[in-house]
Amino acid sequence: MKPVSLIQFLIEERRAGHINAELSLLIEVVARACKRIGVATGKGALGGVLGMAGNGDALSMNVQGEAQKKLDVISNEILLEANAWGGHLAACASEEMEDPQQIPDGYPKGQHLLLFDPLDGSSNIDVNISVGTIFSVLRCPDGVTEPKAEHFLQPGTAQLAAGYVVYGPSTVLVLTFGHGTHEFTLDREVGSFILSRRGIRIPAETAEFAINMSNQRHWQAPMQRYVGELLAGKEGPRGKDFNMRWVASMVADVHRIVTRGGVFYYPLDAKIEKQGGKLRLMYEANPMAFIVEQAGGAATTGRQRIMELQPTGLHQRVPVFLGSKQEVELATHYHREADGVVG
Repeated sequence: MKPVSLIQFLIEERRAGHINAELSLLIEVVARACKRIGVATGKGALGGVLGMAGNGDALSMNVQGEAQKKLDVISNEILLEANAWGGHLAACASEEMEDPQQIPDGYPKGQHLLLFDPLDGSSNIDVNISVGTIFSVLRCPDGVTEPKAEHFLQPGTAQLAAGYVVYGPSTVLVLTFGHGTHEFTLDREVGSFILSRRGIRIPAETAEFAINMSNQRHWQAPMQRYVGELLAGKEGPRGKDFNMRWVASMVADVHRIVTRGGVFYYPLDAKIEKQGGKLRLMYEANPMAFIVEQAGGAATTGRQRIMELQPTGLHQRVPVFLGSKQEVELATHYHREADGVVG
C-alpha cells in the first residue's frame, strides 16, 4: 500500500468535512515545528541544549515556579515563532507562560486558539529518556479579536484537535480531530510524517499500570484500595498479576498505552490537594483525554470525566486517570463510592 503522508491525510480530512483549511494549516505548522524540536532534542549534549536555563546561579523559572531546562525554553520559542505569522491563529497559550501570546501586529489572524506543553517530561532530557510535545486546538469565540485567558477556558469537549509528539528512537505524532486517533511516524530521510496506524484502539482490559509509587503514603483511601488490589496479584481479589511501568514523562507513558494498552494514574494526594492535582488541565489532561477517548479508552479525574470539566484557570491542575476503559472505570468507581456517589 502506498504510504500516506500527514499532508495527504489532512487533505482527506478536509474532503470529508472534518476540518477546514485553516485547521489543516495549523496542524502542518505545529508538525513542522515539532520536527525542529526533535532535531534539537536529538543533538543532546552536542547541541548545547542540555542542563538548566538561566545564567549562573539564577535559574530560569516558568509560571508554575518550576526551573526550566534549556530545551523547555528552546521548544517554547520554536512553537511561538512557527505559529506567529501564518494567519491560522487568533492567539496561543503555553504551559511555560503566564498569559496567552497574542499574534504580532502586522500578521493576519485566524479563528483558532492553540495551547501547548512545549516539552513534556523535560526532567528526563539529561538522561536521554523520551520526552514530547502536547497540543490542543480550540475555536476562538466569535467577535473576539484579542483573546485573553478567559477565552481559552473552554471544556475539553470543545476541542477541535489534539495531539502529541514523542521524541524517542523514532519521532511519532499522534493526532485526533474527533474522528478516531491516528499515528504518524517521521521518515527522517524524506522529512515527512507518514501514517503508520489509522484508527488506533486501546484494549478495554489490561494488566499494566503506570503510577508514581513513591507517593503511595499520600494517596486517598480509594486509591490505596485500588492499587493494593493490583499489587495483590493472582492471590488478591482481581485474580491476576499486574505489571507496573513509570517513565515520569506523560507523553511516553501515554504513548505506551496508545500502543499496547494500560492505564496512567496521577491521583489527588495530600501533597498536592491544595493545588487540585499535579497535571495541567488545559495543556496535558484535556488533549490526552481527547486522544485516549477517541481510541476507545477513558479519562477521568477519579470522580468525573475530564473533558466535561469547566476550566477555571489557564494553569488549573487536576488529577488524571486514563487508559484502558475497564480499569479507569473501576478506579473511578472506588472514588465515587468512597464519596457516597451512586453509579
